[in-house]
Amino acid sequence: MSTSSSPTSARMPANRPRRSPLLLTLVSVAILLIAFIAFTQVYTEVLWFRQIDASQVFRTVWLTRGLTFLGGFIVMAVPVWISLHLAYRHRPVYAPTTPRQENLDRYREAIEPLRRVATIAIPAVMGVLAGITASANWNTVLEWINSTSFGSKDPQFGLDKSFFVFVLPGLRLIGNQLGMALLMALIAALVAHYLFGGIRPGEQKGVILTKAAQWQLGITVAALVIVQAGRLWLSRYDRLTAAGGIVPGVTYVDDHAALPAMAIVAIAAVLVALLFVYTAWKGNWRISIIATLTLIVLGGVSIIAYPALIQQFQVNPSQQSKESDYIQHNIDATRDAFDFDDIDVTPYEPSTTGKKGDLRKDAETAASIRLLDPNLVSDTFRQLQQVRPYYSFPQKLDVDRYNIDGDMRDTVISVRELAPSSVNNQSWFNRAIVYTHGFGVVAANGNQRNPDGEPLFMESDIPPKGDFPDYEPRVYFGESSPDYSIVGAPKDATPRELDYPSDEKSGSGQVNNTFTGEGGPSVGNVFNRLAYALKFQDEQILLSDALNEESQILYERHPRERVEKLAPFLKVDGDPYPAVVDGKIKWILDGYTTAEDYPYSTPQPLQQATEDSTTAAAPNSVATLPDDEVNYIRNSVKITVDAYDGSVDMYQWDKEDPVLKTWMKVFPGLIKSSSEMSGDLMSHVRYPEDMFKVQRDLLAKYHVTSASEFYSGQDFWTLPTDPTTKASSGLTQPPFYMTLQMPGQQSPSFSLTSSYIPARSSEGQSRNNLTGFLSADADAGNKKGETAEGYGKLRLLQLPRNTTVPGPGQAQNNFNTAPDVQRSLNLLRQGESEVENGNLLTLPIGGGLLYVQPVYVRSAGETSYPLLQHVLVAFGEDIGFAPTLDEALDQVFGGDSGAKAGDAGTEDSGNGESGSSPADDEDSGSGGGSSDKALNDALQEAKKAMEDSDAALKDGDFAEYGKAQDRLKNALEDAVAADPSIAEDGAGDGASAPASEPADEGGDSGN
Repeated sequence: MSTSSSPTSARMPANRPRRSPLLLTLVSVAILLIAFIAFTQVYTEVLWFRQIDASQVFRTVWLTRGLTFLGGFIVMAVPVWISLHLAYRHRPVYAPTTPRQENLDRYREAIEPLRRVATIAIPAVMGVLAGITASANWNTVLEWINSTSFGSKDPQFGLDKSFFVFVLPGLRLIGNQLGMALLMALIAALVAHYLFGGIRPGEQKGVILTKAAQWQLGITVAALVIVQAGRLWLSRYDRLTAAGGIVPGVTYVDDHAALPAMAIVAIAAVLVALLFVYTAWKGNWRISIIATLTLIVLGGVSIIAYPALIQQFQVNPSQQSKESDYIQHNIDATRDAFDFDDIDVTPYEPSTTGKKGDLRKDAETAASIRLLDPNLVSDTFRQLQQVRPYYSFPQKLDVDRYNIDGDMRDTVISVRELAPSSVNNQSWFNRAIVYTHGFGVVAANGNQRNPDGEPLFMESDIPPKGDFPDYEPRVYFGESSPDYSIVGAPKDATPRELDYPSDEKSGSGQVNNTFTGEGGPSVGNVFNRLAYALKFQDEQILLSDALNEESQILYERHPRERVEKLAPFLKVDGDPYPAVVDGKIKWILDGYTTAEDYPYSTPQPLQQATEDSTTAAAPNSVATLPDDEVNYIRNSVKITVDAYDGSVDMYQWDKEDPVLKTWMKVFPGLIKSSSEMSGDLMSHVRYPEDMFKVQRDLLAKYHVTSASEFYSGQDFWTLPTDPTTKASSGLTQPPFYMTLQMPGQQSPSFSLTSSYIPARSSEGQSRNNLTGFLSADADAGNKKGETAEGYGKLRLLQLPRNTTVPGPGQAQNNFNTAPDVQRSLNLLRQGESEVENGNLLTLPIGGGLLYVQPVYVRSAGETSYPLLQHVLVAFGEDIGFAPTLDEALDQVFGGDSGAKAGDAGTEDSGNGESGSSPADDEDSGSGGGSSDKALNDALQEAKKAMEDSDAALKDGDFAEYGKAQDRLKNALEDAVAADPSIAEDGAGDGASAPASEPADEGGDSGN
């Protein structure tokens, strides 16, 4: 045999095809290029984290990911490899005696060349998949290792709640990995032993196993059964967060049937595992198989069937009494987990009739009522303060408060950001080098307007001027900043960044600037430029001569995304808001720590809870929280992002939160003490909106604290839909920031508010009367490092069940159907002008509940913008409608509300035209007052004439109807004489509209 095989061996190299050196070179280059691109992605991440002084975050996360990947890989790959290796090593050697064995022997010979590769490749591929799964749970591992005690125990097992939040998810991860690994190892052993002859069909019947196969399969199955027993034991603890019962958590059936049964079956599984060990020794598989089938039947009967029978025949007939304790556990745990267990609930019986002087005790609240709607005035800010097309304002502006000359004012504020897509010349040089930042903030008084209906700005223009102290106005980090900008230059270099436009006749028409901060990694060397050219797939970064040794690249510039990358353990509020703090523009954000395994607590889908009409209308400005379900949340961190250099400061806000304490062990030094927060920063901290949304959603049910009442569900509420949007949208009304004094409060405070209406019936119907009003004290004070005593206090006004106070939807409907209001709105809709309803605010003042809604008018045209022209108010069934809030309040409170609104004394221009500026108003002098009075008198006369027309038609007195129509015509002519712009907007059409409307109404009445 040796001589005959030698020539063949000698010929083999000659017959083997020669590989092309060019092909090998190309493949090698491709592999190196892919490896280098992957390296640059990691390298640029290292540079970014190093620049913001957070290298430990990168190291810890990547090291943990690597170790968990390695652990998952080993747990899966090693058992599978051992199974394959042992099956081959202990394969039997025999001569085939049957045709079936001969066929199988030929198959073994065919796959033999691939055996070695398969023995390595199969475990490796399965190990990589298991490693990826494990590495995705890096945060679970870190929380387990660094867990912090909650200091309270669950009512079922008496374990510290940290076991469920931190330890149980880690044990669950290990159990899942081991279970899957042993299952794959068992399958691999079965297949390999069959292929290599360790398992073969008997000559007559049955299956023949070699001793080696018997031992390997018996021990593997025993290990798998033991792991499954452990997982079943752990699943007993999972019942404390399981849904499916009357409430989440352990129920009566779980406590008295399912949990004991699961413990019994788990112990029985261990005994079955021991039988498999015995089988591996003795080879009697019948006993083990019978025991396994018995175990399956026992599990099905005791864990599924028996609890179902208990539920049907013992619990359902007396469910309220049987489940009472478990419902109470759920109520208490949910209120604690979502941090509203100490809410103040006050029964409130509102008055529905306004009397003279009723607002005297609420004068401060009345004076602070916000009229500017941050969702509507973005276009107004844009037209009046955009200055150049390459600046922009977000769809939704923000509400804050500022101390101006000792007077704390609610403020609508926004940053004048860069709009990269609006730059005329979209060259790379312009996009990356020239247009790099926005400029300044624009702020307006929330409770005032100028005579034309435009906002009354307290800070505006370029360069900034107004009531704010001097501050750094440049905005390199914002919500609409470019993906990246390259900034920085030597001190003696000519500035190339456009800073702001200039109207000076001499010069280029713009002022340039050079960034001098530390905002991004250096691209002052060729290697870093190459790395970032590959990262952003933009060769200009490498080739352009605009870069120098001082160049920095700014990216990850959206405040929320920047924080999420720096602190991946936090969920970040969807609405960052700007504030001028200590001479800088700071983006202020709220960070939340969450958990999914808090015992007995009801899970809450965050995205659903934080979605409302604002997130739908302005998704680029306000985002929802991620689509996760959590059953524990804390606003544990306050965060600022410097708009100039992007520096991030995170402060420990909740000093008792065990989840935050755990992560502070993981990343020591990353989060500062709140004692380092300046007084100026504290004055702009507010109660977080997304946290409030989650709490208000749960409070619709969990304001009920009695298990028996909760079981009946008769006092459940729901959130009203936003009445200012299309009825078909079904979007929830957003919460509103405003300054108010709740009943029982000593003084007004900046607050976040929302209201409730009754829950829908089983038929889907719901009354729209008000059932509750919720507020959160959002004022953190203004002392360095000290939180105001009342901050975060939740107060709930609970109205009687038989209340007749309209909810927001009914209040809006009352506005829309009030004849006097509609006639006046028809006059405002002259020509192509459009009436837009502002946010509908609810305030508990005057002993009742007051609704306030600003009414805006937008003229036709692409450059039009809404102007605040009138204000609607409602108190009970009484409605006021006037050019100012102050007048409207007087209308519903007996002619004198007893308080002065913020817009008291504002002279209304009476038209819907846009375009005038505050400066124009100053130049116009005071002569407009008489024309305003004449216009208002004419409109009132027109209104009276319409009412008389209606009355005459109803009485069938056509002579009086004709006289009333003549008076209406004369009144409209007087209105045009007082304000000629009405005629320009189409007074001819408007003159006939009011006349035809009463005629139609009269016709309907006659029918």
